[in-house]
Amino acid sequence: MANTLLEALNVRVVGSGDRILVLAHGFGTDQSVWQRILPFFTPNYRVILYDLVCAGSVNPDYFDSTRYDTLDAFVDDLLNILKALGVHRCAYVGHSVSAMIGILASIRCPQLFSKLILIGASPRFLNDENYHGGFEQGEIEEVFSAMEANYEAWVNGFAPVLVGADVPTAVREFSRTLFNMRPDISLFVSRTIFNSDLRGELEKVRVPCCVIQTVKDVSVPASVAEYLKTRLGGRTTVEILRTEGHLPHLTAPVLLAQVLRRALPR
Repeated sequence: MANTLLEALNVRVVGSGDRILVLAHGFGTDQSVWQRILPFFTPNYRVILYDLVCAGSVNPDYFDSTRYDTLDAFVDDLLNILKALGVHRCAYVGHSVSAMIGILASIRCPQLFSKLILIGASPRFLNDENYHGGFEQGEIEEVFSAMEANYEAWVNGFAPVLVGADVPTAVREFSRTLFNMRPDISLFVSRTIFNSDLRGELEKVRVPCCVIQTVKDVSVPASVAEYLKTRLGGRTTVEILRTEGHLPHLTAPVLLAQVLRRALPR
């Protein structure tokens, strides 16, 4: 089963060194999103990369909607990968939904993680009383309807908005990985993510965290980073990247790599 999982999710271990670093991508991308970041870390880390089961690079037959209807099954995948590779301690970098997957994994197995670095993280996307997640329920439903009606048109509109920064290569790359996803899987996982509310889990975290937020991200308001800082149970810092958009590893990789280096445990 372990070998099957490693193969199914395209697990790779690259680089050298005693320390282990996990790079986990977010919704709509796959592990290729880290390609501009990798060279900064492979000389000193063994870097673990894998694809979420919903990624277009993974055989869709592995996606079971009855299992992946919450983030818990994604957490199972991460922990099973680390177990199969014999990892006892690692630093973890998670983007977007994988930031939350890392948080949940650290609650289950705090001894596994020396630090969590959370890029564009949000415990809840919907606004609530005394909480600004960025979206009203009606806005989210409009997104789902657009995805269902014409996935290609939705991607063409969504990709440049989420990328944010004026980096055409990043828009093309993000569009490519979105198009690689099977539309029904993309919609299903979007519903899972946008309907999640993990605010009650944050205080259970005991691992040190660094929240990385760009100055403007249409999907995650700046106030969410401060919310995470005050609610996460582990010692938490916030780093503001002087760039815009939700995908700084595509749009500002050098800047992001510098911040990651500072944030990683010595």
